[in-house]
Amino acid sequence: MIKKNKAVFLDRDGVINKEVNYLYKITDFEFTKNCIEALLLLQKQGYLLFIITNQAGIGRGYYSEDDFHKLNDWMLLELKKNGVKISDVKFCPHHAKEGKGKYKVDCECRKPKTGMITPLIEKYDIDVEKSILIGDKMSDIDAGKAAHINHLVLVKSGHKLPTDIPTSVSAVYDNLNAFAASL
Repeated sequence: MIKKNKAVFLDRDGVINKEVNYLYKITDFEFTKNCIEALLLLQKQGYLLFIITNQAGIGRGYYSEDDFHKLNDWMLLELKKNGVKISDVKFCPHHAKEGKGKYKVDCECRKPKTGMITPLIEKYDIDVEKSILIGDKMSDIDAGKAAHINHLVLVKSGHKLPTDIPTSVSAVYDNLNAFAASL
């Protein structure tokens, strides 16, 4: 069966918003430079937009799932006000080593595993050959590679990138907007 839709899978922290360790407060949220314009451009080119984000701060007890949802709902509303439609958001609250209680789990959803991506591919009939994953860490890229997403893009957020960028990475850009402008 031929898959019908193409998608962009976006990490949140460092791609959509400026990197802030364990972000959960709306007052600390700031979109990356020209992020909304970039998302509009990707949307205009027919991509469905998905956010896939590790949220170990929940597992470590720094903030709650309710805190995450509050920020997420606010972010989605801000994007919607600007014409951006995010088709779905998946998050992983777990951490195998540092998690507390029910969150101390070696789960299938924490990137670099594909537990957030695979259900979206199936639910939205995504053609991975025509799709893109954009992240700011190698764990993002490794998840995209494991999910067989064809185009894997790194953006610079302040996280240390490998000295030798693996051949699985299609390109490295300063930010999401620099990537979108290159299409």
